[in-house]
Amino acid sequence: MLENVMACPLPANETQRLRAVHSYDILDTLPEVDFDTLTRVASYAFSTPASVIGLMDADRLWFKSQLGLGVPQLDRQIAFCAHAIMRPDEPLVVEDLTKDHRFKVNPLVTQAPLLRFYAGAPLIDRHGYALGTIAVVDTQPRTFSETQRTLLRDLSSLVIAALESRNRARLLGQMAMTDHLTGLANRVQFERTLNSEIAHAQRTGESFTMFYMDLDSFKEVNDTYGHTAGDEVLREVALRMTQQVRGEDLLVRLGGDEFGIFMRPSAEVSAESLARRITQAVSTPIILSTGNRVNVGISIGVASYIAETDSMATLVARADQALYAAKKRRG
Repeated sequence: MLENVMACPLPANETQRLRAVHSYDILDTLPEVDFDTLTRVASYAFSTPASVIGLMDADRLWFKSQLGLGVPQLDRQIAFCAHAIMRPDEPLVVEDLTKDHRFKVNPLVTQAPLLRFYAGAPLIDRHGYALGTIAVVDTQPRTFSETQRTLLRDLSSLVIAALESRNRARLLGQMAMTDHLTGLANRVQFERTLNSEIAHAQRTGESFTMFYMDLDSFKEVNDTYGHTAGDEVLREVALRMTQQVRGEDLLVRLGGDEFGIFMRPSAEVSAESLARRITQAVSTPIILSTGNRVNVGISIGVASYIAETDSMATLVARADQALYAAKKRRG
């Protein structure tokens, strides 16, 4: 299908451009009304049968929204938008694709859907990177006036505004579920995950395990060296535990010197083996930035989902009881 297609051009800032695209964390997400509205407006405003909002990834043009094209993405090698992002300061308009040497042998032109017209305005972020395009296409050649070019540029600005608004909301959501001292997830995210997983387990019968943990001798660190040293210990403990959990596990700081883990045990990793690794990692002496050497331990309470688990409160209570028993054993 790609035979005889001209080589796909790459912007000089392609590495930075891709980093900018990925920073929005939007690729492969579900449709959203803000973007679908804009593709409908574009098709209506220009009387075209198809319109797209596409983001240019390394090897594909992925459509956040598409109307009338019927595919979720295109190979970058055949995407007209790959050429549009090369000149971010102006729309790319091709009034007859069969008469343009870049596109006349393109399979989108020579085969179904037999496109003949393309107009695309680059989506330029606040740093000047072309993230993709908003574009309209037609199966008939057509003219495109300066007024229409201006309107297409205006629509690209609206797409960028929607992208930025979405990104701000996403970042604020992340902040609301992140512990700012350690960078770990916080109690809000932990409880949200537990509620979701309990509902999933009740439907499927799939079990999971949670840890409730708190540090031993942490109060002595604060009393002896101050709260700045205590914060340093909490960050170091968080780092050490992060190195022990898998990517699919959720490690959280619940508050103070309390931590939690959500995990699904497997043949390779059991709750017991993870608890041993965490205990060993945390118990290794910590050298503070002041040069002082401190020792803390950790007590761990473990509870697994069982069929009788009716709520998050029930599961948390069992983990809390296990934690109390573990601390009692440690004296």
